[in-house]
Amino acid sequence: MESIVPVVRGTLTLPPSSSLTNPAASLTGPSAAASAVGITLPWAAQRDPILVLGAGLMGRLLAASLVEVGHPVRIVEAAPAAAVESSAAHFAAAMLAPLAESAIAEASVVAQGYYALSRWPALLASLPEPVFFQQEGTLILWHRQDAGEAKRFSALLAAVGEHLPHLPRPQPLDAQAIAELEPSVAGRFAQGLYLPQEGQLDNRQLLAALLAKLRQHEVEVEWGCPWDLEQAQAWQQQTGGWVLDCRGLGSQKEWGGQKLLRGVRGEVVRLYAPEVSLRRPTRLLHPRYPIYIAPKPGQVFVVGATEIESEDRSPVSVRSALELLSAAYAVHPAFAEARILELGSQCRPTLADNLPAVVERSPRLLQINGLYRHGFLISPAIHDAVLEYLHQGSCRLAQQLGIPFQVQAAPFSGESPLPCVS
Repeated sequence: MESIVPVVRGTLTLPPSSSLTNPAASLTGPSAAASAVGITLPWAAQRDPILVLGAGLMGRLLAASLVEVGHPVRIVEAAPAAAVESSAAHFAAAMLAPLAESAIAEASVVAQGYYALSRWPALLASLPEPVFFQQEGTLILWHRQDAGEAKRFSALLAAVGEHLPHLPRPQPLDAQAIAELEPSVAGRFAQGLYLPQEGQLDNRQLLAALLAKLRQHEVEVEWGCPWDLEQAQAWQQQTGGWVLDCRGLGSQKEWGGQKLLRGVRGEVVRLYAPEVSLRRPTRLLHPRYPIYIAPKPGQVFVVGATEIESEDRSPVSVRSALELLSAAYAVHPAFAEARILELGSQCRPTLADNLPAVVERSPRLLQINGLYRHGFLISPAIHDAVLEYLHQGSCRLAQQLGIPFQVQAAPFSGESPLPCVS
């Protein structure tokens, strides 16, 4: 018998305001990862071993939290160590912009994104290395000829506000307000929108800091180990532990092939532009090639937004490069003298409905996948929902945030779990 927490596509109730505005950023010590979401650890199960398949963003987040609370953790990754810099997480812009994404994302993803915004400070505070994190909102801009696109975008945001009434409201900007908010683009745009509370982080610093935390606990990623579920289950039979499958597209076969789990290609360019001084992520609306520009430390800017229904991992096309660079130049002419540091492309693991999912394939074996283009946006929500189920047998947070969570009837032996019910 299985219990499924359904996808929520209509009105959602966000978590209590305290969980959004007080992310337990000051928590330290072994129970911080659990305490931040109100999880009481059953210490009898604390030493259960954990096998994590996949050392991407989700795998590292979970492994780092689990080793911190005392679990023996083993993490294996199919790619060799030298290939780490070609992963989707490595190329991402890592913007935390749930309201901006709401124009194309389900209401549940927006709710997960706002929950995650409150959790990132606590998660980052537990790491041994600093990670750039900024929460200065998002600036939306458009040229006069694209006013129709801006009207459409504003209408979509208004519709989201009706479904999620607790979200902050977009703030219309005139030319003077734009100049005050972002002086470097003063005089170039007559209208815009400011989306408060949104943020970003440095994805590469985060990935490195998570590895450093694992090393603190004497856990090293086993690179070049393409384990499948059959091997993982053999390990599980020997140890009695848990398996967390975070392999993304590497688990396509076990998810039923490309029809159920596909790759969606994204392309980005990283620029060094010492003459550009954007304070926050900025998006340019355009009917054909809308883009985002995410300023990172050291005058580095990540420019992207291409989304192609393809699992092609070849280099960036000339057309995409020209569109991204032309749009960046349209936002700020000083990008003309920027230096191209990288042109990168990767495929994001995406399920048929473009939503994330957690499936307990067999007792104590969780498959976590489908974060699509929202990996950094929603990963803390998925992380907390998985920990809650692993330590309590409960899916309350998953239900609250609309995370599809399919579980076995009795994940624990000997004790009656708190069931995941729809």
